[in-house]
Amino acid sequence: MGERFIFTTHRTVCYRCHEEADQVIKAVSSQAQVVCDHCGATRIFLPRVEEVGAEGAYTPISCYEVWHLTPTALCKNCGVEGLHDLIVGCNQFTTRCHNCGYTHFYKFSLEYIGRCPIEGEEV
Repeated sequence: MGERFIFTTHRTVCYRCHEEADQVIKAVSSQAQVVCDHCGATRIFLPRVEEVGAEGAYTPISCYEVWHLTPTALCKNCGVEGLHDLIVGCNQFTTRCHNCGYTHFYKFSLEYIGRCPIEGEEV
């Protein structure tokens, strides 16, 4: 993920390890990720739609708490660095520029654990 768009964290209880930890959130054009800083549980979301859309156009549906965040980012559509709506659910991930309404909609694709669960020697 060489492009830099939205990089932020959200502190909450992890769905996998059940520990309160930072969830590292990264979004670029080609994918979005949410990674637990404690256990490494990673969810990958792939892009489905990029368009100028109305607020609330993509309604979040989730089996967990839906996160509504407003990080600052540089919009690739209007070029303004400003607030973006960031809405993360278990099955979808949406960003929307406050300035021009440019929306990225990502759909859940893959889940994995980025850390080895076996204690012992490093390989």
